[in-house]
Amino acid sequence: MATILITGGTGLVGKALAPLVISKGHQVIILSRGQAAAGKEGVSVAHWNPEKQEIDIAAVQQADYIINLAGAGVADKRWTKKRKQVIIDSRVQSGQLLVKALKENSNQVKAVISASGIGWYGDDIKRARGKKAFTEDDPADNEFLGITCQQWESSVDGVQEALGKRLVKFRIGVALSKEGGAMKEFKKPVRFGVAAILGSGKQVLSWIHIDDLARLFLYAIENEQLQGVYNAVASQPVTNKNFTQMLAEKIKGRFYIPFYIPSFLLKIAVGGLSVEVLKSATVSNSKISNTGFQFLYPTIEAALNDLTKA
Repeated sequence: MATILITGGTGLVGKALAPLVISKGHQVIILSRGQAAAGKEGVSVAHWNPEKQEIDIAAVQQADYIINLAGAGVADKRWTKKRKQVIIDSRVQSGQLLVKALKENSNQVKAVISASGIGWYGDDIKRARGKKAFTEDDPADNEFLGITCQQWESSVDGVQEALGKRLVKFRIGVALSKEGGAMKEFKKPVRFGVAAILGSGKQVLSWIHIDDLARLFLYAIENEQLQGVYNAVASQPVTNKNFTQMLAEKIKGRFYIPFYIPSFLLKIAVGGLSVEVLKSATVSNSKISNTGFQFLYPTIEAALNDLTKA
């Protein structure tokens, strides 16, 4: 049995991960600013505040592994200059605080598994000529999400560079879950019989089922050979149009109307975030698949069958 310290444990991924970890016989400590996170057997809560660089050292010293999921929601609010800074700071300050705590205090932490995002890569047009999909070797994009992911990943590099501990980073695609996130937004118009296709609908979505994502973090804990960066996406990316229409068919059968939302309307509605939802990102999962990890939901058909069932 191991003790696993989770930052961002009350978010979408953390809520899926904690029960899975507990089911395997491990103990969970969630670092929280005070949000309700306890109440379940096997879960305890400890205080931290990355902005103020405060952390419960006793919790860090109890941990055998740390899973870092902390960060303000990228799509939760309109991208003002202030919001963009919050998105970056919430990630960078969290990583820096963890590294600082490990450096300055005796601990038994064997590995840190940290989240990142496929925003690292930018649009498909940035791929090297001849490449069918982005791989972990591709450089960071120079737009907002690429810069954010680069700083996010750099914030935890001290785990390996300064402390010599095992460090795994997962560049996560669009996580699909019944509990919220992108799936919740995609479902809203479908309930009214409308399949809302964004822009041309040709942009590629690299996604992952929330259960597979939780399993990946546990897999990284259990497999000591894992080290470095891995893309956390399913095996078959899908276009926005195909995804939206498949979702509508699962929920409404044939009784839905495809509706294209023009790019200019998206820009009016969500501002700078519209640039991201219209980007196409075809991302490969070959590196993690080649380690032996098997996805429960490798195709969007399998994922939607699970996520839309009663």
